[in-house]
Amino acid sequence: MPAQLLEVTDLSAGYGPTRVLEGVSFSVPAGSRLAVLGRNGMGKTTLLATIAGQTKRYGGAIRMGDTELTNLESSSRARSGLGYVPQARCVFPSLTVEENLFVGLKDRDRSAISEAYEMFPRLAERRKNLGSQLSGGEQQMLTTARSILGKPTVLLLDEPLEGLAPVICEELMAAFSKLASGGEMTVVLVEQRIQSALDFADRAIILERGRVAWSGTPAELAAQPEVVERLLGIGGLH
Repeated sequence: MPAQLLEVTDLSAGYGPTRVLEGVSFSVPAGSRLAVLGRNGMGKTTLLATIAGQTKRYGGAIRMGDTELTNLESSSRARSGLGYVPQARCVFPSLTVEENLFVGLKDRDRSAISEAYEMFPRLAERRKNLGSQLSGGEQQMLTTARSILGKPTVLLLDEPLEGLAPVICEELMAAFSKLASGGEMTVVLVEQRIQSALDFADRAIILERGRVAWSGTPAELAAQPEVVERLLGIGGLH
């Protein structure tokens, strides 16, 4: 059995006095892909932000391999190998694409930027464009590429397909699959495009009012249409 790279145990968290997550527990084996599903407002974004150290934690623990993340600052979690691509596309609008990518290199040589261009050829074509001149899809590619240049062992992706054209969504999902296929990176994906998320993932959890209401494989979920309708509000899966 593969080692559990990311372990979340009895996690409760929120913002100020407001609790959003309550008693959340799950684990993700090294090199695997987890989809975090749920209707709007059920705590998915809060879960990723909490793992990244950006919310108020009331209880529970977060561990990544041999590293206890629970009390670490966000910057220390990043240095420990945690990559986080938030829902907001966080590009520096006054910097070029290439300058944005330099930010993600950390201690790596500048030649490593070629990895980002190989994964997203569109960025190579626009390397001299300012961040403010990119489309929404290109900004998402840039945000993702900047994160992966840091060589994270766990990558958190929060709704990377939101508002993007289908052709861009396909390009991004192909890149995410390529990242995960080598087995060197564990990916946790929050996504409202449920079928895309399940096609990508090897396991899934569903949040309902800040708690894990279901967990299993995509095939197991597809075989339970009553769970899909009750927890996700859709008629069924392919």
